[in-house]
Amino acid sequence: MPGDWVSIAVLAAAVLGVVNIIDSHLISRRIPSLRAYLLLIGLFVLLYGLILFCLFPLPEGVGIWALMVALASGVLRTTALAIMLYTMKREEVSRVIPVVYTYPIFVAIMAVLLLGETLGYLEWIAIIIVVAGAVIISARWDRGSPAAWLGMSFLLLVGSSLLMAMADVTAKYALTYISFENMYWITSFCMSGIFLLISLRPHVIKELGNIKQRKSVITLVASNETLAVVGAVLLFWAMERGPVSLVSTVVSSRPIFVVIFALILSRVSPMFLQWQPGKAMLVLRLIAITMIVGGIAIIYLT
Repeated sequence: MPGDWVSIAVLAAAVLGVVNIIDSHLISRRIPSLRAYLLLIGLFVLLYGLILFCLFPLPEGVGIWALMVALASGVLRTTALAIMLYTMKREEVSRVIPVVYTYPIFVAIMAVLLLGETLGYLEWIAIIIVVAGAVIISARWDRGSPAAWLGMSFLLLVGSSLLMAMADVTAKYALTYISFENMYWITSFCMSGIFLLISLRPHVIKELGNIKQRKSVITLVASNETLAVVGAVLLFWAMERGPVSLVSTVVSSRPIFVVIFALILSRVSPMFLQWQPGKAMLVLRLIAITMIVGGIAIIYLT
């Protein structure tokens, strides 16, 4: 059916939400540094990329331009992620994520101007509603939290958002010529190359060697990266089938799943994740969830 890409995009957002929860647990509790985590991710992403490279070769006759655009998309996506992680080291995550999740607005503008996509007024309204809901649900609205966004951090995050939007638009163009499986392994090679370049250092390897309960940590990282592969493949599959402006909007609903999963885990396994939002915060996030669901419903119906 024409709208099946919406279901695929929602599933991608849900899977990537689980990935974000496990990322947070690993970085904050199990792995000594960000570089050590990037090294592990780079190795697993390279492994999964090689597997899909062998299983899904490029179609015959694909041009060099399409490959260059696909590579550019992978580099842009990885750079956007690296900037976001770097900024998270300097600023509270509650101030980082809301800025980054404005990227669907940039995607919609670029897709209309560069790819010729057409959006009706209801779809523009849906994009704004979903983005606003994602920003609200990601932010921490405690006293003194919303903030004075001045200085280099804000500029870096806007840059990350723009790069993520450019990555989605270039991926959509490349998917005209290659499959979504091809798009994944090209992106994975870019990501693993950049992450290994950043993190492959003797002292980082030593940090990994000194990790407590190393086997269980590596098993959890491997499981998480397997989920990340599923989420990324679903994302590119949705992009292949639907307009990238709306796919990016639906996938940006990821914070809704992060909040739901975090709430469940904080009750079921507080040792894994501690999270105790106040009643006012839960009410605000319920409003945000309603906005996101309503925006996605508009996209699905139109």
